[in-house]
Amino acid sequence: MSRVVKQSAILVRVAGGIVAYGCLGAFLCLIAAQLYRWLRAGEWTHIGIAGGLRALLAWGGVMDTDAGRLAELARWLDAPTDWLGWHKVLDTLPASLLLFTLSVAGNWAFVYGSDRLDEINEADGQA
Repeated sequence: MSRVVKQSAILVRVAGGIVAYGCLGAFLCLIAAQLYRWLRAGEWTHIGIAGGLRALLAWGGVMDTDAGRLAELARWLDAPTDWLGWHKVLDTLPASLLLFTLSVAGNWAFVYGSDRLDEINEADGQA
C-alpha cells in the first residue's frame, strides 16, 4: 500500500480518538456540572446546544462587538432575526446529547482507522 493511504488511516485514527475522548470528557464534565447544580439547588439546569455554543464562543474570546462570522454567530445565538425554528431546535436539544453523539462518531472513526491500519499492515506483510 502507498504511504499516503497509511498516513491518512493514521490521521483518521488520531483525529477520531481526539474527537471521541475529548467529547466524552466534555460530556462527562457537563453532566457532572448539571448533577452538582441539581444536588445543590434541587433543580436540573438545562444547557441547550445554543447555550453551549455561546459558552464556547465566549471562552474562545469571540465578542459580540467583533467583526466576522463567529461574532455574527454569537449575535444570532443571543438574538436571532432569522432561522427562528433552527434556533429553537438548538436551544431545546441538550448539549450533552450533541457531545455524546460526537463522541460516538469519533469512536467510529477511531475504530475504522485502526481496522484500516491493520488491513494495510497485513497487505504489506507487517502483521
